[in-house]
Amino acid sequence: MTAAMTKITHHLTDALLMAYSAGTLPEAFNLTIATHLSLCDECRARLGAFDSVGGALLEGCDTVAMADDSLEATLARITGATPAAAPRRKRVEGLPAPLADYIGGSLDAVKWRPVGMGVKQAILRTSRDATARLLYIPAGAAVPDHGHRGTELTLVLRGAFRDETDRFGPGDIEVADESLHHTPVADIGADCICLAATDAPLRFRGLIPRIAQPFLRI
Repeated sequence: MTAAMTKITHHLTDALLMAYSAGTLPEAFNLTIATHLSLCDECRARLGAFDSVGGALLEGCDTVAMADDSLEATLARITGATPAAAPRRKRVEGLPAPLADYIGGSLDAVKWRPVGMGVKQAILRTSRDATARLLYIPAGAAVPDHGHRGTELTLVLRGAFRDETDRFGPGDIEVADESLHHTPVADIGADCICLAATDAPLRFRGLIPRIAQPFLRI
């Protein structure tokens, strides 16, 4: 999947791009944003503008005095370190590079875990301040209706889904906050696979999803 092949209509907010540029987001959010950026020319250009502003601000900051031997000490540590062998990366067809590094294989090799109503998930290993997961939604199926206690980023990798706000296709990213309560439904024509990141548990209305929530970590 490449940006040239994908018509993207739903983009990242300026606030998220600025936080990504500043390095203040959790790893799960960084992964989701980096994956979207690898597909979206428009958001990459906007990120470049924020990076430039950040660089200009740094140039205007006061300098901090360093020890006289700082450069020599740093060079000594570099030359004295044993270079580690760079790991060989597998080439994963059809996956954006940032996500491929986390999966370590193709989407077909993902070990899915059912969460109900035909929907499946695979939680990715990231830091504990937020959670990243792959979601598999069968064609025509719905994710249980839910709200949010924090922020949820949902990036479509394959297929498409609709909810109360709009339709989201490959490369599109939905930014949901506490004001949004929705029921995402995959399009009839194909199964939908998404990458989602959350920094707080979802808020389900249904009794069964609420009971299963602690075990499914959603």
